[in-house]
Amino acid sequence: MLRFLPAPLTGALVGLLFALNTLFWSIPVYLFSLLKLLTPKGPLRRAMARCADQAAQTWVGCNALLTDWLLPTRFEVRGVEHLNLRGQYFICSNHQTWNDIHVLQKTFHGKAPFFKFFLKQELIWVPVLGLAWWGLDFPFMKRYSQEQIARNPALRGKDVETTRKACEKFAGMPVAIFNFLEGTRFTPAKHDRQQSPYRYLLKPKAGGFAFTLAAMGERLHAMLDVTIVYPEGAQQFWDFLCGRVKRVIVDVRQLQIPGDFFHGDYEGDPVFRKRVQDWVGQLWADKDARIAQLRAEAGLPSD
Repeated sequence: MLRFLPAPLTGALVGLLFALNTLFWSIPVYLFSLLKLLTPKGPLRRAMARCADQAAQTWVGCNALLTDWLLPTRFEVRGVEHLNLRGQYFICSNHQTWNDIHVLQKTFHGKAPFFKFFLKQELIWVPVLGLAWWGLDFPFMKRYSQEQIARNPALRGKDVETTRKACEKFAGMPVAIFNFLEGTRFTPAKHDRQQSPYRYLLKPKAGGFAFTLAAMGERLHAMLDVTIVYPEGAQQFWDFLCGRVKRVIVDVRQLQIPGDFFHGDYEGDPVFRKRVQDWVGQLWADKDARIAQLRAEAGLPSD
């Protein structure tokens, strides 16, 4: 640990090491992504994809080691004992700060597959990152607005079908698809503006949940419901690098997804849509209560 250094110097040093680690492991990711681009569909292309994925996993592992070696942050993780590195999971979490991404990667490294998330199709053209996302098989989606569907009804369901085809590469392969169901980071101002019925959470977006299930299909083994609590309060990533985040509590519940959720028409069937919304709403109510319980166990006020 670097407790003998001033916090800003610690932050600069750890941030530099994180950046160097990212640059180093980006090289094999790009290399295998390019080789994947140049190989025909088949076993060789899948092998290149697995190599790129392994490079990304090692990048996450090195970041986790740097965190353990250099920072005082204590991670209290519960519920990952029975996960499977060869499994296929849908992961969701509450969202408070950019630290959440690093916390989640560290939590699931060596326990579950490297997690990925859906990206808009246009993002494949983002310099540098677009190739990396493609090489790591992040699923790209094309969404149509209600106005576009109204003008051309044939587009209804097309976005799900296109993304489902993009996800076919995951058949028989370990994968974890991740989604922040709130869609944005929690702040008191956003909470008040939404008039959220939850104490510690924003309203979840059931549509994104339904889209993911429709695209992935029944190949998903389970849902991992993650609850993150920062006993000292959510802080910025710079504060984390400086060693100011002393403790993180991560609680993971493994849930079964109702089988009919993989096949319903969320956009076109109001009965199905209400069922999904009610299920996600109850999930979020349980999560809100779980946060209150974890805060109480940590000796925090119920505010």
